[in-house]
Amino acid sequence: MTLTRSDVHSEAVQAALAKHGQRKMAVPMPSKRRSLVARNSAYTPPDTSSGSEGEDSEEDHGRARAGRRGGNAAVAGRVVAARRSSAPMPTRPPPPLPRPPAVGVTGRGRQAKGLAQHGLCLCTPAAPHQQHRKPEMPSAPPDVTSSTNNAATADEIQGEKKSGGGHRQTCKYGNAELMETGDGVPVSSRVSAKIQQLVNTLKRPKRPPLREFFVDDFEELLEAQQPDPDLPKAEGAQTEPAQGEELGAESPCLEAALQRWASVSPKSPCLTSVDANGKPFCQLTYGKLWSRSVKVAYNLSHKLGTKQEPLVRAGDRVALVFPNNDPGSFMTAFYGCLLADVVPVPVEVPLTRKDAGGQQIGFLLGSCGISVALTSDLCHKGLPKSPTGDILHFKGWPKLLWIVTESNHLSKTPRDWLPRIRDPGPDTAYIEYKTCKDGGVLGVTVSRAAMLTHCRALTQACAYTEAETIVNVLDFKKDVGLWHAVLTSVMNMLHVVSIPYALMKVNPLAWIQKVCQFKAKVACVKSRDMHWALVAHRDQRDINLASLRMLLVADGANPWSVSSCDAFLNVFCTKGLKSGIICPCAGSPEALSVAIRRPAKDTSETPPRGVLSMYSLSHGVIRLDSDDKLAVLAVQDVGRVMPGAVMCAVKMDGVPQLCKSDEVGELCVRTVATGSSYYGLSGRTKNTFEVVPVTSAGTVVDDSPFTRTGLLGFVAASGLVYVAGKIDGLLAVGGRHHNADDIVATALAVEPMKFVYRGRIAVFSIEVLHDERIVVVAEQRPDSTEEDSFQWMSRVLQAIDGIHRVGVYCLVLVSPNTLPKSPLGGIHLCETKQLFLEGALHPSNVLMCPHTCVTNLPKPRQKQPEIGPASVMLGNLVSGKRIAQASGRDLTQAEDSHQFLFLSEVLQWRAQSTPEHVLYTLLNSRGATASSVTCSQLHKKAEKVAAMLAERSHLRDGDHVALLYPPGMELIVSFYGCLYAGCVPVTVRPPHPRDVATTLPTVKMIVEVSCSVCVLTTQVISKLLRSKEASAAVDSRTWPPILDTDDLPKKKAPLLYKPSNSDTLAYLDFSVSTTGMLAGVKMSHAATSALCRSIKLQCELYPSREVAICLDPYCGLGLVLWCLCSVYSGHRSILIPPCELESNASLWLWAVSQHKVRDTFCSYGVVDTSTRGLAMQTDALKSRGVDLSRVRTCVVVAEERPRTSLTRSFSKLFKDLGLQSRAVSTAFGCRVNMAVCLQGTSGPDPTTVFVDMRALRHDRVRLVEKGSPHSLPLMESGKILPGVRIIIANPETKGPMGESHLGEIWVQSSHNASGYMSVYGDEAPPSDHFASRLSFGDTHSQWSRTGYLGFLRRTQLTDANGERHDALYVVGALEEAMELRGMRYHPVDIETSVVRTHKSIAQCVHVEQPAGGGGGAGSVGAGGAGPGAAGDQRRPGGALPDRRRGGGR
Repeated sequence: MTLTRSDVHSEAVQAALAKHGQRKMAVPMPSKRRSLVARNSAYTPPDTSSGSEGEDSEEDHGRARAGRRGGNAAVAGRVVAARRSSAPMPTRPPPPLPRPPAVGVTGRGRQAKGLAQHGLCLCTPAAPHQQHRKPEMPSAPPDVTSSTNNAATADEIQGEKKSGGGHRQTCKYGNAELMETGDGVPVSSRVSAKIQQLVNTLKRPKRPPLREFFVDDFEELLEAQQPDPDLPKAEGAQTEPAQGEELGAESPCLEAALQRWASVSPKSPCLTSVDANGKPFCQLTYGKLWSRSVKVAYNLSHKLGTKQEPLVRAGDRVALVFPNNDPGSFMTAFYGCLLADVVPVPVEVPLTRKDAGGQQIGFLLGSCGISVALTSDLCHKGLPKSPTGDILHFKGWPKLLWIVTESNHLSKTPRDWLPRIRDPGPDTAYIEYKTCKDGGVLGVTVSRAAMLTHCRALTQACAYTEAETIVNVLDFKKDVGLWHAVLTSVMNMLHVVSIPYALMKVNPLAWIQKVCQFKAKVACVKSRDMHWALVAHRDQRDINLASLRMLLVADGANPWSVSSCDAFLNVFCTKGLKSGIICPCAGSPEALSVAIRRPAKDTSETPPRGVLSMYSLSHGVIRLDSDDKLAVLAVQDVGRVMPGAVMCAVKMDGVPQLCKSDEVGELCVRTVATGSSYYGLSGRTKNTFEVVPVTSAGTVVDDSPFTRTGLLGFVAASGLVYVAGKIDGLLAVGGRHHNADDIVATALAVEPMKFVYRGRIAVFSIEVLHDERIVVVAEQRPDSTEEDSFQWMSRVLQAIDGIHRVGVYCLVLVSPNTLPKSPLGGIHLCETKQLFLEGALHPSNVLMCPHTCVTNLPKPRQKQPEIGPASVMLGNLVSGKRIAQASGRDLTQAEDSHQFLFLSEVLQWRAQSTPEHVLYTLLNSRGATASSVTCSQLHKKAEKVAAMLAERSHLRDGDHVALLYPPGMELIVSFYGCLYAGCVPVTVRPPHPRDVATTLPTVKMIVEVSCSVCVLTTQVISKLLRSKEASAAVDSRTWPPILDTDDLPKKKAPLLYKPSNSDTLAYLDFSVSTTGMLAGVKMSHAATSALCRSIKLQCELYPSREVAICLDPYCGLGLVLWCLCSVYSGHRSILIPPCELESNASLWLWAVSQHKVRDTFCSYGVVDTSTRGLAMQTDALKSRGVDLSRVRTCVVVAEERPRTSLTRSFSKLFKDLGLQSRAVSTAFGCRVNMAVCLQGTSGPDPTTVFVDMRALRHDRVRLVEKGSPHSLPLMESGKILPGVRIIIANPETKGPMGESHLGEIWVQSSHNASGYMSVYGDEAPPSDHFASRLSFGDTHSQWSRTGYLGFLRRTQLTDANGERHDALYVVGALEEAMELRGMRYHPVDIETSVVRTHKSIAQCVHVEQPAGGGGGAGSVGAGGAGPGAAGDQRRPGGALPDRRRGGGR
């Protein structure tokens, strides 16, 4: 191996950053929804579409299936079709035989699973060949997810039982079949055929069972990464196990050694503890340690329980709960347990009930059967207690009896009592806990023989001699601190000086000062202690480290320890530090000490280093590189194999085969000095402690088993051991293995002192799309700005990409001291990962980069060639299924009591016939009547508006007039005033006074695009339009004439206008789509009257009815219900402006209750405001007399997919107020048709189905059960209105679709809009939206395209006319959906996922933006509903902008 000089990691990071400085970093940017990715892949997703219960084709009705229940099987066994080989007509080929049972997930079972996804089944040979089959294992659930026949028919089963032969053909005569009676007499009967068909229907599951959906087949949809032929591969010869030197002479056990030192030199110092101020507070001699340990042993053996039933018996486990600053009490309790022949289990002190990892520690104690815990007096007083003084029960912990080990709390030991010193054997000496990668805690049992042998090996490797002084900074309860400072020290009568971690945080030079003070020979530290000592050494002058002969570095295998050791030696070599005394070591709880570098006799000799290619290392291959490269890793040896041990490296995966000389593997050791088992886990014990390495030829290396160390490394030809990482720290990303510590070292090298708080960085991986993704979490300094944060994050991403060639999925920055800590102050990695997955980290800054690391994206979908005209059969079937079309009841003029084509005429007629009838009542925020208007008053006020228009503006017939009013009576009056004057009204939402700069340009845009020649508004809004703030946003000189309608003229119009043709324009409906396109549609007088007539018939609106409306009256169905329907139907409308709910959330429900309204219309914003604002006030509302039991229909008006979860929460919340869940429903409308579906007073209740989201991405519908994975609830969008016809068509080929197939909703109705006025924001407005024709089938009818995807499903419910009900389910808008890799994603699904990630996210908006060559998207969440939620307006300081129109979100 070529040796190099020192670590160059920091220089490599800086070079990588300089290299990346030439090119701009790829920051994740949103992209538009339609991807530019080519769709020419050969992959075609499985057609898993499934229809409704009654969707079975005619071919399936003639087939029989074997019933899965006993009753069905018995019936099928009796009803068997006779077979004849000579059939006069061609017969259908026999259905496939039953698929074989699945055995595991590989081989035949996996093949069957894959075929099942495509609607196929894996068939076995015919019956004569089945004698060669192996005995069947318990079978997996049969695949019933497709409509193909994948089970044997009952007659085939019966035929096989009788003859055991092949298949026979079935002959049919018309609708009858030849049947066999119970006596075998064939009969021909139509009834029998119908019974057989009914049996087949009963036996066929209508939906796949729930368990079928828990089989994850997503891996088959991902692109397989093709192996690179140029990847580095191991080419060296096979290695041989390395042998350590021979272990020296045997020595007595530790208890005997302690007794000897206590009798020979009782006053020799054993332990000196230092407090947080650096002063000694506990000095323990060997005499005191022996006497106190004997006292603890006596009390454990004789004073707990009774003589007949002692609480602690020999071999029982006892917990040792001591703080990190009291090693004296711990040593006393530990040796007391050894003398009492009980097994100590050292654990950390639980400070709170929610300590990081505390629950897992409790599980370990419970599995060990521990009922007694030893602790110190000070620790016992500090434990959390209940008000009664009892110690709290910690989560997951068993019930414990707490024993204080101080002498004044224990009984005196009799003079004639001495503990029995046991010989070292296979009995367990102690249990050391270990935290796994997944957060679980395991207990590693160490036998007495292993403990003694380990101490002997350490004594020989470190050359310990009696009365030496050792300074220990490590945790004395586990690992290196326990092995050296507690066990080996007693064997060699060492003097241990213990430095607590609390002192190291205050004074990082404390351990160096104690080395100088006590002239210590050995110091046990970590590389972090050396690093922080370098930072603080400048203030110290009197430092002399000449007494040190060995500086033991416990984490010498970490990548950053190399630079720490070099820097420490360079600085303190002038302070007497010898160059050859820095000794890195490696160990693990399972294998104890694995290797230790011995102190060099020749101090001038430089320790060897290896510079390895990090890219090759990620593939498990060793390749030497030069230190001037960027992606290199400098590793230092950790010495040689321990005395008496044999070491080898085996492959990480699969059979434990010996590695090659240029290959990295897991180190395994064979020695007595290892752990013996995981307590209570025999399976994991065998895999770890009983490993039998083999050669490449399969020959066993050694008959004795080896123990896995959990360390990755190799043994060089020189016999030196090199460790490159840990198994638990490996991140398997894209077929490569990265060491988490290497990534931490790279991140720390990017300005660690300026930004990262105390170097606290955590790196772990999470699973995304069946592969691991890297997440980096760091604590930033308190004085860091947001600009500094993102600059540092960008540099870290560049450094990791340049050095490790791997992308980071997410980089998170949190405030200092917020990450969960381990007992010694480090980051608790498992708890940090759990908090990240739960969304409970509360980050300060987050940078997501999925585009840099997610490479195994789902396979691009190649769309199937669509069906042609030849597939249409019988006029109403396509591809073997009924064409997805439905219609409401016929709309005839005979159903109306008045025959008028124009709304203006209807208002005049009502003003004459019922002048005092109240049409509208407007409520204020207190629920009081702000104003009301009768038929006569509305008519007269409209006449005055018409007169003003004729007098002041001199308008001509057909001129467009913009109406700029808040929700109220003025808007309605001005609307009919325009109709009286022959003008075309254009309702526009007025600008918000608090956000004129943002909202006024939209108003000006609508006025310009609509070609309005005049603006009608109130005096307040008129002043606002001419204010300085408005002039800064829009030039006031560009406005058309603005008329104030507050002071109307007293005279009325001389002559009211009557349109000459019903097809003339009645009004314009303008709105802004979610994609930013402003569109106005034309509504003729005929369409307006037909729309009002259809709503009247659907909702049974009559003059005696009262309807509460809480909608925005500016576009869509909100405008129709607010301004038009009351005049046409004569019912009274109670108007509630949604903006009033901001000050009084209960206004709408209170008004519905007080006015005893049976029908009400609202928006999703109103429902959301009521749900959020009144969640805790239902009892108060009930006490105020709010009663919703009279509500018959509560229709939520929106142009979007129904929000099932919101409506369900609303119904559940107000159930106590009498609201029935069946009363809450939704309506559906769009630009081309304001009202397609609306739940009326009669008809079936709205239904909800669950569909597979993965199938929706492929434009298919697959019904699943509630609760199954990837299920999406879809609520019916109401009942189809009278006079409306619907068909589902393919949006690309314009061909009709089959029932329960996803396609674009096309509508045909007399109240369709007649066309676009203009489309602002799109160069070429679509011309076929209002006059489209099918490509085949009924090619003569004209349809309007809604632009929404949905499907029709015929249910088992019946309409009022007795026919089966056709339910329409809206999935989403075509213009909003984004198409990535041939699959269609809807923003509402992504937004829902974002909102569900954390309870603090109240709303979310999904945005797209083009990215180079592909598509990308991003979501932004906001906390809190904001003041604009109820009114669905974009307001300052409020919620995110509304995505939908017509009272949408």
